[in-house]
Amino acid sequence: MKHILLLVITLTFFSVETTIAQHKSEEPKGVDNVAYKWGKMALDATASDTEKFKPRPTITSRYLGLIFTSIFDAWSRYDENAIPVYLKAIDRRPIDEQTLSNKEIAISYAAFGAMKEYYYSDTEMFRKFMMELGLDPNNTSMDPTTPEGIGNLAAMATIEARKNDGSNQYGDIAGSDGKPYFDYTNYSPVNTADESTDINRWQPKYFSDGNGGQYAPGCLTPYWQKVTPITMISADQFRPGPPPMYGSEQLKKEVKEVVDLQANLSDEDKALVEFMRDGPQSVQQAGHWLKFAQDVSRRDNHNLDQDVKMYFLTEITAMDAFIASWDSKMFYDYARPYALVHEYYKDKTIKAWGGPGKGVIEMKGQEWRPYSPDIFLCPPFPSYTSGHSTISGGCAEVLRLFTGDEYFGESVELMPGTLTEIDSAFYGKPVTITFPTFTESANMAGMSRVMGGYHIQADNVAGLQLGRDVAAQAWEFYNEHLGN
Repeated sequence: MKHILLLVITLTFFSVETTIAQHKSEEPKGVDNVAYKWGKMALDATASDTEKFKPRPTITSRYLGLIFTSIFDAWSRYDENAIPVYLKAIDRRPIDEQTLSNKEIAISYAAFGAMKEYYYSDTEMFRKFMMELGLDPNNTSMDPTTPEGIGNLAAMATIEARKNDGSNQYGDIAGSDGKPYFDYTNYSPVNTADESTDINRWQPKYFSDGNGGQYAPGCLTPYWQKVTPITMISADQFRPGPPPMYGSEQLKKEVKEVVDLQANLSDEDKALVEFMRDGPQSVQQAGHWLKFAQDVSRRDNHNLDQDVKMYFLTEITAMDAFIASWDSKMFYDYARPYALVHEYYKDKTIKAWGGPGKGVIEMKGQEWRPYSPDIFLCPPFPSYTSGHSTISGGCAEVLRLFTGDEYFGESVELMPGTLTEIDSAFYGKPVTITFPTFTESANMAGMSRVMGGYHIQADNVAGLQLGRDVAAQAWEFYNEHLGN
């Protein structure tokens, strides 16, 4: 009888060990790992936010940065060395609890809690996803010995730590009257949409409202340089030197470059301009690079640990890159090509894109416009440095550092003109854009903004460098929090 009982115990133990071994060998990879799935959910939520509230790339970059910080913090308690950013005084779990299942549960509750806070209007979508994962969305445990509790605590710690970070998320800064993201710095542009008194400074422009009228949007979050960074010491830590001023030979050449490029856009150029302007799913720049990071995950068949770390690194870089870019934008308050071309080529006949459904035509310089639809003619904030260049330069660099290789190798097939023209007769032929390396992808993103007429080259070059400076700081911060 004792021999039979011993055999049963031995067989049972062997069965459990075999199951664990099988689970380890069959760990979900690529699109199947839970971190990847939450990354996709974050992209869906960002696209939804854009649809509901119009593009607000500074704000959504903060959302994504904090969501993936919450996820990282929850995961860190099930890693041997990682150090959380905001989840203080919560012990690391013992090695026998550092299982894939516990990590999946912890990061899911962290993601769920953070997304409910930042993308609150899509809470029902998140609840449904939790249930699809077999998790109870009503579990609000704060027990630091369970993965559910650690996930909930990680989200709460991040939310609390960032409540007074300068973003004015709750509209509670003096003078905001409860209006979220209200400009508490009282920024007022030197130039109005109707009159320019200083050509070196930013001028608002009229957009179509889509209903036959027009309006001049105000500056988007002109106080964003006051938001507390995650990895940087201060918003102005890497502030570049000044852009070229009106009357300089450099500015004259760079404005001419914009005019020449925009008048001669190939189908490939137009597709690149549109792809970088709108991005996949309209998720803005931080989301765009999260999408690129997911491309890497699929390509390299990442597991959960790798994706948690990569998304955290990429999105805190994007968040801080926006803060750094806005510091430069608001410090220099610099003009965009929209106004500069009008000034340099006033009453001169030039060839340029005439607007949706018109193609390239002859016009007076003061009629020039970027290659953009009427409802979004150009970004409504100062130009220097280019946000696309800054965020792309930063995120490309950290992806290069994370993977240990320049190679990217992604491509996308597009129909040029579909996001700009109103008449399909002006669509180009389908083209394939290839992104060979991370660095080249950032360079392409930056150059697309010059080709489209949103920036001069100085905005792009300084932006790419600013992004890479932020990336170096973020990489150091990231490695510290890995416990390296």
